[in-house]
Amino acid sequence: MAAAQRDLPKVLGLQDIVLFTVSAILLLDTLAASASIGPSSLFWWLFLGAFFLIPIGLITSELGAAYPEEGGIYVWIRRGLGRHWAARAVWAYWINTAIWLPSIFVLFAGVFARLFGMEISVSHQIAIGVALAWATALLDILGLKIGKWVPNLGAFFKIVIFIVLIAAGWRHGQSHGFANPLSADAFRPEWKEGLKYVPAIVYGMLGFELVCAASGEIRRPARDVPLSVLISGCIVLALYFLATAGILAAIPASDIDIVEGLIDTLALFFADAPHGGAIVTALGVMALYTFFSNGATWAMGCNRATAEAAAEGELPSLFAIRHPRHGGPIGAAIMMGLVCTTVLILYGRIATSNSDLFWSLFSFSAALIMLPYIGLAVAFARLRFKDAAAARPFKIPGGAPVALLLAAMCFATLVFSIALFLYVPGEGPQRETIIGFVVVILIGEALIRIGMLESRLRRRR
Repeated sequence: MAAAQRDLPKVLGLQDIVLFTVSAILLLDTLAASASIGPSSLFWWLFLGAFFLIPIGLITSELGAAYPEEGGIYVWIRRGLGRHWAARAVWAYWINTAIWLPSIFVLFAGVFARLFGMEISVSHQIAIGVALAWATALLDILGLKIGKWVPNLGAFFKIVIFIVLIAAGWRHGQSHGFANPLSADAFRPEWKEGLKYVPAIVYGMLGFELVCAASGEIRRPARDVPLSVLISGCIVLALYFLATAGILAAIPASDIDIVEGLIDTLALFFADAPHGGAIVTALGVMALYTFFSNGATWAMGCNRATAEAAAEGELPSLFAIRHPRHGGPIGAAIMMGLVCTTVLILYGRIATSNSDLFWSLFSFSAALIMLPYIGLAVAFARLRFKDAAAARPFKIPGGAPVALLLAAMCFATLVFSIALFLYVPGEGPQRETIIGFVVVILIGEALIRIGMLESRLRRRR
């Protein structure tokens, strides 16, 4: 571990870790996407909760407690599979966020326009996105002592919005009748149509490990990481499931729009309420803040993991630069801002609508983010044998058979999700997504070679 990282301030307690994790995983855009599947999405939340969310949460708990080192997922994969595979994983981790951030910021612009009844051109959407990208970079540079309050507040706002959707949806259903049939038959999965949205639900379950990238800044990681996974996991799954039902209570699945669905739902729920417009505006402003906090949360985690990889010579040294006082990953944050800005400009030129821009970015980055988690599952299984003597303050019960089963469940879910991002049932291969996927991986290989070359040159001096 780099010397500068050993002296990082210990600023994250249990409450901070729980809220950071909720901020990372609980996504309003994922909620709208899952609701658009229809009532069968409720089945997918429960099924994938049991088949993926619980296994990945248990794996993260064990690794986070056993190896509480700055870098998180990079360190775990490095220990299990070696430095080069860890570097490949962390590159996919980092570039996914740099490509995904623009989609969140475009979503911010779309919801802002819908909330205040404005028309915003694509060029103005891009301008808003660029401003938010550099605000995110600045926040990351300032360190977690200051930056942690952004995901903390974002998580609180998300919980408020989700609870409102649950309560108001039930009230609307009782008063006006449900917009979608919520019977046992309706919960049955629609395989042909529903499968292509399943990866979006899996995507909405990723992020338990994110805060572990800042393990050097966690006060008691061995105790708090497993406990935070348990608490945040229960919060996330319960709110996703119940809020999806709330949206489906008010709006037919076929009418749910990925960008405008949240505001439409809130407006419908509070149409007859005293000061309903003010309530919708207040909740909409909270939602806008959560879009920013989403990006900030993921940038904080991914940039720290990348900085650790670069500090060990696995990526160009530029990514390793840290703020001398706050400890923020200056190099990785600035590079992410540059990539985010470039992606916004490039995609803005080919976007035909807000939704097109969102989905093109989302599909491209979502396929990438699955790769590090495949490495995580494989590394976990290997460490159970390779480093069996390591102290594990939290250890998944059941021995090696259960550990291997959980790793296999995660591996299968992730590979299947990537396949569905690259080949959508009923639509065929997604050529643009496949090309982008391959190109970004090749760029990562080039950067890893540069990092290795720099490392060799430093050793010769």
